[in-house]
Amino acid sequence: MRKRPIASILFLLCLPLFGACPPQEPPAPAKKPTATMLLIGLIPEQNLFRQVERYEPLGEYLFRKTGTKVTFKILPRYGNIIDSFKSSGLDGAFFGSFTYTLAHAKVGVEVLARPVALDNTSTYYGMIFVRKDSRIRTARDMKGKRFAFVDKATTAGYLLPLDYFHEHGISDYKQYLKEAYFTGTHEDAIRDVLNRKADIGAAKNTVFQRLAKAEPRIMEELVVLERSPDVPENALALRVDIDASVRDLLKDALLKMNLDPDGKKVLERFGALKFIETTNKDYDVVRKYAEHIHLNLATYEYMNN
Repeated sequence: MRKRPIASILFLLCLPLFGACPPQEPPAPAKKPTATMLLIGLIPEQNLFRQVERYEPLGEYLFRKTGTKVTFKILPRYGNIIDSFKSSGLDGAFFGSFTYTLAHAKVGVEVLARPVALDNTSTYYGMIFVRKDSRIRTARDMKGKRFAFVDKATTAGYLLPLDYFHEHGISDYKQYLKEAYFTGTHEDAIRDVLNRKADIGAAKNTVFQRLAKAEPRIMEELVVLERSPDVPENALALRVDIDASVRDLLKDALLKMNLDPDGKKVLERFGALKFIETTNKDYDVVRKYAEHIHLNLATYEYMNN
């Protein structure tokens, strides 16, 4: 009998193995994670349409870079941003300095980043102002006058005046003034004084200066009597239970916007040079401000009355 060559025998023995082990296919591409959706609140700092024009391009940019769909909700008043975390399911917000300090104490949010303005500032301060022709220059002159606050949940539009009255021995401004009311926006507080609806007003300097560029009479007819310490500009903060990977992606995209040509265009429309990292410690100045006027953040009633 003719013997088979050893190579042929080995080949026949290996055939079952080849049949049982088909050639390995390349791994399937990894599935993209399902797009995350976040509802982000905006405080009513300025005109509704200008808010939309400013923030919508930013939301679209973040979606392109992170896959996270960001939807903005402009709230009717500052204090609503805290209530809306419970009632409207907000995932985060662009907080003012006092609203962030309150929300951190009451509902638990953590800040990510804030913008640096075109003048290279990332802070603002509050101002108390009057008409130049009003002859009001001191706290004593304010007795029996009309004061336009912004909202009880603002640093510039409420904390500063409270501290001012506290420093001048005025314990109950409602009794001291003829009228005290809340305008809801910094713009309206400025315009009310400019147009003589109120005798005294309080607002943030960034809004004051922006309006003054368009309306020179603001600088011509108003005078600033007092200012607050510098506090962080409106910053993005998210609920603490938002997935860490989503938080990191958003933060990274914001901090690197100025290095991306597409991001630079969005920043230009937003009115900023870049975003910078922001931490809870940056708000120590607001907490100290509140302590100075004996305001307990955990129990503070921020609803206007």
